[in-house]
Amino acid sequence: MSTAEEFEIKPVSPQKLQGPKTFAASYAGEHVAGTEFVIGALFVAWGVGAADVLVGLLFGNLLAVLTWGLITAPIATDTRLTLYAYLEKIAGPGTIKLYSVVNGILFCVLAGAMITVSASAVRILFGIEDQVGYLPSDMRFVLVVLGVGAVVVYMAVKGFKKLAAFAEVCAPWMILMFFVGALVMMPTTIGATAGVEGISSFDDFLTVASESIWKDTEGEVGIWHVIAFAWVANLAMHGSLGDMTLLRFAKSAKYGYFSALGMFIGHYMAWVCAGIMGAGAAILLKTSITAIDPGSVAYTALGASGILAVIIAGWTTSNPTIYRAGLAFSSLNSAWGRTKVTIVVGIITTIIACSPFVFSGLLGFVGYMGLLLAPVGAIIVTEHWIFPKIGLTRYWSSYKGNTTNIAAFVTWIVSMIVGVAVEQAGLLHLFFVLVPLWLFSTVMYIVLASSMGAKDSYPEAQAAEQAELKRKETEATYLASENAIESSSSNDVPVVATMSKYVSWGALLACLYMGIMSYVNNDIETITTWLIVPTLIYFVTATYAYVASNDGD
Repeated sequence: MSTAEEFEIKPVSPQKLQGPKTFAASYAGEHVAGTEFVIGALFVAWGVGAADVLVGLLFGNLLAVLTWGLITAPIATDTRLTLYAYLEKIAGPGTIKLYSVVNGILFCVLAGAMITVSASAVRILFGIEDQVGYLPSDMRFVLVVLGVGAVVVYMAVKGFKKLAAFAEVCAPWMILMFFVGALVMMPTTIGATAGVEGISSFDDFLTVASESIWKDTEGEVGIWHVIAFAWVANLAMHGSLGDMTLLRFAKSAKYGYFSALGMFIGHYMAWVCAGIMGAGAAILLKTSITAIDPGSVAYTALGASGILAVIIAGWTTSNPTIYRAGLAFSSLNSAWGRTKVTIVVGIITTIIACSPFVFSGLLGFVGYMGLLLAPVGAIIVTEHWIFPKIGLTRYWSSYKGNTTNIAAFVTWIVSMIVGVAVEQAGLLHLFFVLVPLWLFSTVMYIVLASSMGAKDSYPEAQAAEQAELKRKETEATYLASENAIESSSSNDVPVVATMSKYVSWGALLACLYMGIMSYVNNDIETITTWLIVPTLIYFVTATYAYVASNDGD
């Protein structure tokens, strides 16, 4: 797909806007990821109590959904621009070049963690030991990472629509695998809990959860840390507006609330289920949860299907993450083109993924990623929404002919330094720094911009507003037209594709039935041996149904 087709610089045209199904699948797929195995197990390793985990994740993920729905999606659908294109309008080419480099590097590391997680499953096929150290202990693991990375890069090069298609097929099965894995491992955790014979009430579950899964060690980490982490985990995408890049394709700002599928299915349900799987696997393997990687956890619970689950879970997140990194670096020079840049970025990311530390240190990295990018989100929100309300001029720096918006640049750099200093000094936990940092950045930018020219009026501003108003009217007219309605409601699906879709649903029900029977009969062996059969049936039929139903799109 060419640079022009991906709309890296100009607003997305009305004809290219996507319906709700695309974003529901994208969020459900991307946020049911390989890293959920890491994060779910981490709460167990942290020694956080069961009630703190269950309640904390509820409120933290709700905050994340509200950030997407109330901030990111409205700005994305209002401007129809990528984060990079819009930030350039606000802060100038000078700022965007540095920001793109920083953002691109951060996304490379994040995508590298996903590839490493996928590779942790593939390495089981070659008898390679768990990779939980700082560096790989077996060169064969490096070869596995290179192979997995090649597939991920290929998918990322295909662009947003292909990524959404991949997620749409994978998401239902991935979600189910976390749930089935938890069902399979629950009898093991029940068996390790004194005084509990089975789960007949929520109190029984809470007893097992408290004594055999999330054991409260009365350490420093508690419910507020869980709430903050659940919100911070994707701050780069919502609070720092990274998902403008994806949500600019949304027909409605309401599609931002589809992030709830990712947060409450992908993060809440998957993190809880991964914690159960991790605790159960550690009991069966007679080891510590910190000594096993995601591949071992999933393989112990689900057999070959677990290997596939971790591989695909890593792909569904690393694909759009590399896509974002490619957009970040391609914004440095539009002549480079997103495809070539994405390939180069993918190679660098794959090299990073060869070191297991990228996922073992994931939590701290996510926190620092938010700390570095949050001030930019504050600057964009301030200029987009607050400036018009307090009588300041949007895009004032560009009207002055500045290459760099000094007010924005200084706000970003100073805020990053202040945030790191506060965290390093131990004044606030890393997860708690970000909200005060956002407020600090907002006030600082208003003060600096006001003193540097944002209070002035510019002739160019009125013309720009008229052009933007005309663009929005054209878009609204198109979306309301009969052509848009007909194209979005077209439902001419081949009979064989419909039958394949029903078979794929049946395969998912078979997977669920096997999980339930494994729980009832305390039978892990049947699952680890035979779950792969309905899994393969699902992927063959679901893929065919999707391709046939979307032929020509």
